[in-house]
Amino acid sequence: MTTFALPPQVTVMEAGEVARTAIAALGNGEGAEAWIIDAAALQTFDSSCLAVLLELRRHAGARPVQLRRVPPRLEHLAVAYGMEFALGQSQPIANVPTEPLRP
Repeated sequence: MTTFALPPQVTVMEAGEVARTAIAALGNGEGAEAWIIDAAALQTFDSSCLAVLLELRRHAGARPVQLRRVPPRLEHLAVAYGMEFALGQSQPIANVPTEPLRP
């Protein structure tokens, strides 16, 4: 397994650099090796973070991508945009409120 830890902030300003850094770090693994993306440090993010995760999944090809320690706010954002699949969810995320999120 190859692991990449997301930084504390992934917004539109950092997204391109985070994606490039992650691809460089994760791309060195074996062809079938799983990519682990650790989101524990993630504190400040916007929808660009979801775009980064989608780009990493696209770049991984057939390799499995596992997202770990996802902040609840990122789960809520994915649900709000109908993008649970960016987090690797094939089923809707349970226990996510349907009311609007407050900053």
